[in-house]
Amino acid sequence: MKDRIISIDVFRGMTIFLMIIVNTPGSWSYVYPPLLHAKWHGCTPTDLVFPFFLFIVGITLFISFDKIMKKHSDDPGLRSKLLRKTIRRAALIFLVGLFLNWFPFYHINISDLRILGVLQRIALSFAGAALVVLLIRNINKIAIAATALLLAYWFVLYYWGGSDPYSLESNIAGKFDVLLFGESHVYHGFGIPFDPEGLLGTISGVGHVLIGYLIGSMILKAKDKKELMKRLLLSGVGLIALGLIWNIFLPINKPLWTSSYAVYTCGIASIVLALMVWIIDIMKIEKWSYVFKVFGLNPLFSYALSGIIISLLIHTISIGGVSASSWLYENVFQSLFGNYFGSFMFALSYTMLIWLIAWPLYRKKIVIKI
Repeated sequence: MKDRIISIDVFRGMTIFLMIIVNTPGSWSYVYPPLLHAKWHGCTPTDLVFPFFLFIVGITLFISFDKIMKKHSDDPGLRSKLLRKTIRRAALIFLVGLFLNWFPFYHINISDLRILGVLQRIALSFAGAALVVLLIRNINKIAIAATALLLAYWFVLYYWGGSDPYSLESNIAGKFDVLLFGESHVYHGFGIPFDPEGLLGTISGVGHVLIGYLIGSMILKAKDKKELMKRLLLSGVGLIALGLIWNIFLPINKPLWTSSYAVYTCGIASIVLALMVWIIDIMKIEKWSYVFKVFGLNPLFSYALSGIIISLLIHTISIGGVSASSWLYENVFQSLFGNYFGSFMFALSYTMLIWLIAWPLYRKKIVIKI
């Protein structure tokens, strides 16, 4: 398909919009249940946001590589150049994630700095998927590689996870991160040292991006947008069914990023993208999507900026002896809208603040690549 698919840009921007919303409530004590992650097994609407982004990373990877390879097909060193470019970009994304974990520096000692995180998972999964694609080349073999990675991760979790391999306390993924990085360098939000963006989960993360890559291949092969919508719907239903069946043996679990979770969320992403293709690209109803298009042009920049500013509001800027973030929530949003809706309105207002910064870049078509 040669026509530009606007819904892909909107999908990417919508994902960043939601990532900022769920990360920045006015108060973590007052968050609507759909805006919270599942405590362990299971999948809430919020648990779809991050995997949706990895899914679109895979689609974009295919479209980008396909365009470059067709344009420079006579360059014998093209794949080596793409690999170097991919590694440089992945390293930059990883370092930005590390920077966000530490910023604004004085509130965290480097001896307690968390190594992994959201951007780090994106970087490693993106780099791993690109490496697989550049080494294997054949689309059918790439599908086999994605399947092999997802099955391999299941095997690792089951074989080395003890008597209860998918529990918080027993799983091998958490133990591996503690062994590799030390307790002080992993996430402690679960009450024990365990990182939901852990290193072993990257195995499944690479498989996740490769599913998106395969969907990207399908997008370009579709004759028209109606056929594309049908293919996306069928793929989505099949992946959801597979994920739910797999869930019987391997629980759908975001913190572990289980293979069943990767397949299931990619299925839902395919269906959501199909609906967006129908609404935006076929029915031409797209005025509502302008907000998301802005984020879609500079997604990782917008996400990183949101992390920097909220850290300043929490750790650096204070009003009346409390953080600026708490003061704004308590004296403005909670006062006007109450506990839960006020917390949501804080998140929405903050997201729109980031949008206002990203908007001039969109107007001038300036892309800040991270």
